[in-house]
Amino acid sequence: MSLVKVRKFKLDVEDILHERGPVAAEPLRVAVAMAIVENPYAGRYVEDLNAFMQELRGLGADLAGRLIKALGGLDKIEAYGKAAIVGEDGELEHGAVWHEAGGWAMREALGEPKAIVPSAKGIGGPGTRIMVPLGHIHAAYVRSHFGVAEMTLWDGPRRDEIAFGLAMATGGRIHARLGGLAAADVKGDDGLR
Repeated sequence: MSLVKVRKFKLDVEDILHERGPVAAEPLRVAVAMAIVENPYAGRYVEDLNAFMQELRGLGADLAGRLIKALGGLDKIEAYGKAAIVGEDGELEHGAVWHEAGGWAMREALGEPKAIVPSAKGIGGPGTRIMVPLGHIHAAYVRSHFGVAEMTLWDGPRRDEIAFGLAMATGGRIHARLGGLAAADVKGDDGLR
């Protein structure tokens, strides 16, 4: 019997045209795909969480696929991130299973980029809002791609649930102009530059 029991999915997509400056030639598109999952460990301590983490890889692949489709295909994705919100009867470590499962799934779907997948996690109830950090998929030092995507759901997570989310974006911040490594200059060898 599967440990991953999904109650619902949500996909949010936003198009950013400008940040008080000129309208961008092409809008920045940011999307978050999330799933509300029953927490199989709610209300109790379990020593080994690896079975849940392994099964979540399938959910990660599903969410990554939804994002790639929503953003127009693999060649459009330049930034990514992940997050989890654990309901009150769980513990932070129940959300930490997403580090490997969500990150692995996103990397596999995107052709194995090397940059770290930024992440956030917390404990909260229905309507909790978490900001998912974003970073360039090939090089962590690309400042223009440091951003956030909002992840929230009005009726989740409930006490015995976890909200798992992945985020992707088609570029960096609109009007980014603070220097540093440019996306066009990324080598992508080590995930840093």
